[in-house]
Amino acid sequence: MSLIDPERMDMIMRLRGRGIFDTGVLRAMETVPRRAFLPPKFHDQAYDELALPIACGQTLSEPMTIAMMTQALELKPEHKLLEIGTGSGYHAALLSRMTTRVYSIERYHQLISAAEKRFKQVDVHNLVLRHGDGRYGWKGQAPFDRIIVTCGLKSTPKSLLDQLAEGGKLVAVIKDQFQVIDKTPNGLETQTIIPLSLPPVETGKSKVL
Repeated sequence: MSLIDPERMDMIMRLRGRGIFDTGVLRAMETVPRRAFLPPKFHDQAYDELALPIACGQTLSEPMTIAMMTQALELKPEHKLLEIGTGSGYHAALLSRMTTRVYSIERYHQLISAAEKRFKQVDVHNLVLRHGDGRYGWKGQAPFDRIIVTCGLKSTPKSLLDQLAEGGKLVAVIKDQFQVIDKTPNGLETQTIIPLSLPPVETGKSKVL
């Protein structure tokens, strides 16, 4: 069994101290090396509480933001999950450790190709990626038990909520507010957690990158 590097364990202890209690989240972050999803020049900072640059002008969010949003999903192994914004693939890899199947949409071909290589390196195989505009979700695979949006939204995403199963949960940052939206038999119930800022969602599919 391979040893977990000390920096990763320091990150886990820091997250515990800041209120991350979900053992599934913590276990996933213990087993997935964040360093593997970053350019080599940022490896020394991989486990610091920083958002770090990746290709295509995008970023990998700081560990606390990722952990907090993942914990809010209340994810179970049987849940079918949709992630909007594959990015580096790190968050998708974490989610894949917690549930049976993850569907993830990314607008940049380059990020998808890089993420697929990283998934093989860290032994992740239960992910399905798609090149597309995440704002419209993935109708062909709906409904989803859980949906997570890893970029900031300007308004409540109706098209995504339409693809959410009854009893499902959507986690997103909307108008710089971290929100959890539950789809109940009586309609939508929204809980605002804390102010939070994420890079804004970009429209369309990138044809160049």
